[in-house]
Amino acid sequence: MSNAVRITALHTRLARIPLPRPLKTSIHEIADVCCLLVSLETDAGVTGEGYGFCFNADRLGAIAQFTQSLAPLVVGRDPHDVEALWTDFLRGCNFYGQSGVSILAYNPIDIACWDIVGKLAGRPLYKLFGAHRERVPVYASAGLWLSSSRDELRDEARQFLAQGFKAMKMRLGSPDWKEDIARVEVVRDAIGEQVTLMADANQGLDLTRALRLGRELARFDLAWFEEPVPTWDDDSAAEIVRRLPMPIASGETEYTRYGIRRMARERAAGVFMPDLQRMGGYTEMLKAVRYLAAHDLPVAPHIFTEHSLHIVAAAGNATWAEHMPWFEPLFHERMEIGADGCIAAPDRPGTGFTFDWQRIDPYLISPRTAGGS
Repeated sequence: MSNAVRITALHTRLARIPLPRPLKTSIHEIADVCCLLVSLETDAGVTGEGYGFCFNADRLGAIAQFTQSLAPLVVGRDPHDVEALWTDFLRGCNFYGQSGVSILAYNPIDIACWDIVGKLAGRPLYKLFGAHRERVPVYASAGLWLSSSRDELRDEARQFLAQGFKAMKMRLGSPDWKEDIARVEVVRDAIGEQVTLMADANQGLDLTRALRLGRELARFDLAWFEEPVPTWDDDSAAEIVRRLPMPIASGETEYTRYGIRRMARERAAGVFMPDLQRMGGYTEMLKAVRYLAAHDLPVAPHIFTEHSLHIVAAAGNATWAEHMPWFEPLFHERMEIGADGCIAAPDRPGTGFTFDWQRIDPYLISPRTAGGS
């Protein structure tokens, strides 16, 4: 134990990254992404980095304050002890619940610990997790929003093809289901039958609307119909799973392995999409993914592409990584789409992505600006 590495400091920075234009889903209007950047220093001279995000700068400040409150939990500890740290975090934050802000606040700490572990070992995380593949299939998720016109949908879909994508996802949930069908027709016509297409209603429908739309979508050979109803409505989701012919995907707003386990037991989805920050980082994410593997259920993690690459590269039951470029301005490194529509799993130690503070600097905001004290 005398040779153990120790965490010596926890630092947080806040950034607001504006999107090229506002985006719309059935329940969201998104103009920017607000990022919590966490660095853990160690007495070995290695620094680990992790991040999370939300859509509101004031609330980002609140999350960052909670993260700072966790410094006494981790400073002085060995970053390898991710399981012990996770257990101590859950016990110490029991009063605040096992979902919501407390989990979001801990997530970048866990990621930073794993980043340190990988850097000290000189290995990328997916190799430490147990590698399954070297190249990760990705689908384009940065376009085809409800805020795009039909002509824009056609152009965006063709741009994705030109970038090398072999799969892409569009958003649905228009007030009139016939408009949704027309929009899918436009995209399917633009990309042809050989390109994989997913559709996401972002939890914006009820059971009746979801079934009506889903029946009409059947002819488009969708890889999945995502989040037709709110994530808490297991009864409706299970009914949709039973009655529609295409796979139903969900799970991105569930917290920890227990939320994923509940959905799986209720058969509320056929494809599961755990979100790295709502899992609370890699430690818990791996448990959720392996639980699903034990039940032969497929996994396609929600966004956080740079860091989720390691999950998909290490999981035999993983099918896709969601390619979302929102966070590219944070990092020195870039993700390259190959001719096969895949991204190579990072061969660099740790997460393989490091904060580019020079690029980040124009986006930094103060805790006071973000609503902190």
